Amino acid sequence: MNASPVRMDDLPLTRFHWRIAGLTFGAHLTDGYVLGVIGYAMIQLQPQMQLTVIQEGLIGGSALFGLFLGSLILGWLSDRIGRQRIFTFSFLLITLASFLQFFVTSPEQLIFLRVLIGFGLGGDYSVGHTLLAEFSPKRYRGMLLGSFSVVWTVGYVLASVAGHAWLDSDPQAWRWLLASASLPALLITLMRVGTPESPRWLMRQGRIREAHEVVRHFLGANVLPGDEITGVTTRRIRTLFSARYWRRTAFNSLFFICLVVPWFVIYTWLPTIAQNIGLEDALTASLILNGLLVAGALLGLALTWLLSRRRFLIGSFLLLALTLTVLAFTPPENPTAILLLFVFFSMTISAASNLVGILPAESFPTDIRSLGVGFATAMSRLGAAVSTGLLPVMLVSWGMRITLLALVAVLLTGLLVSLLWAPETRNLSLVEAADSALKPRGKVNEHSVGV
Repeated sequence: MNASPVRMDDLPLTRFHWRIAGLTFGAHLTDGYVLGVIGYAMIQLQPQMQLTVIQEGLIGGSALFGLFLGSLILGWLSDRIGRQRIFTFSFLLITLASFLQFFVTSPEQLIFLRVLIGFGLGGDYSVGHTLLAEFSPKRYRGMLLGSFSVVWTVGYVLASVAGHAWLDSDPQAWRWLLASASLPALLITLMRVGTPESPRWLMRQGRIREAHEVVRHFLGANVLPGDEITGVTTRRIRTLFSARYWRRTAFNSLFFICLVVPWFVIYTWLPTIAQNIGLEDALTASLILNGLLVAGALLGLALTWLLSRRRFLIGSFLLLALTLTVLAFTPPENPTAILLLFVFFSMTISAASNLVGILPAESFPTDIRSLGVGFATAMSRLGAAVSTGLLPVMLVSWGMRITLLALVAVLLTGLLVSLLWAPETRNLSLVEAADSALKPRGKVNEHSVGV
């Protein structure tokens, strides 16, 4: 007797789900490492290459600028030609550019290579989140997408461990630090060969038979694709600003920007900031604070499972703004209070960062999902690149207090945007989640809102 048909959305987690998750998690581990290690490499780079303040900012923000371009271009391309090709290409590019960092002889060469690395990472953000979301059962989608933040944070902390261990061992340690990212990137590239195309994307192209074949082969003979309809809307970027989609585009872009700007500003330059605020042994202090990001990310994963997306996001923005405000007015002569505030800030922003992997992927329909995720990611990285690049100038011109208060203003903007537009997508199918993002606040079905 044949088993009753079951839809992808209603499956338990299978070995295949963990395989796709592992390939995307590995990418985020590498991503966190690539973006984290530059802060430590900069300690040796600055005196060796006699970097100006502008060059420091360009090197610090170059990968983020590449992320901006890659998220837009490769996200758009993924909706046109499919997820799988970009899924493989993005990490091939990251592998090559990471390896070539070992041989740079000028700031301009390093900036160029890190733009290429960021370009690949941007494409992977768009496609990795999208592909995992489109394969995941609805009950576990938030947990899997939220885990990106945990794994990214582990990669970022590994960068701190490597920087702390290698920095004093060799004057050329910065070369090994930067090029070491090519090893996990190469492994991930090889493992991604043979990844199947998203059946939801195939359905939207009218390739029904292929979608069913993918599902039967990888998930089971009695499994049906998701509740997608055939036929596509326009995949131009202006679609994101149409009357139907502009609110979800604005919300996902702005809340993403307002979370990652403080994150990247503070943690790209954490060793420097730790010195400026008077923490003794700044490298050790930054290593400890980065380690706390893992604990915060795990806490955020639990909160993602327990709380509604909306309440979690709003509460996080409020707590982060209050913490940085207090930190701005804490005198440097009180390093214990500064350290405790940084601990709380680290754990809170790491927990809230789980939502950047969840809400954009749940907010857009399949035919523009990578485009929407890519655009939100691109805007966040552009904001982070500009603010990270400006930080050295801000610290010199304004001082630490005004710089921190500027970040508070960013967080309060995120709070306002979330209060106005944040949808509730917990426990909904991808089609239902995308529909809920269209509804005015207050009209989401009550059964879908977690407590």
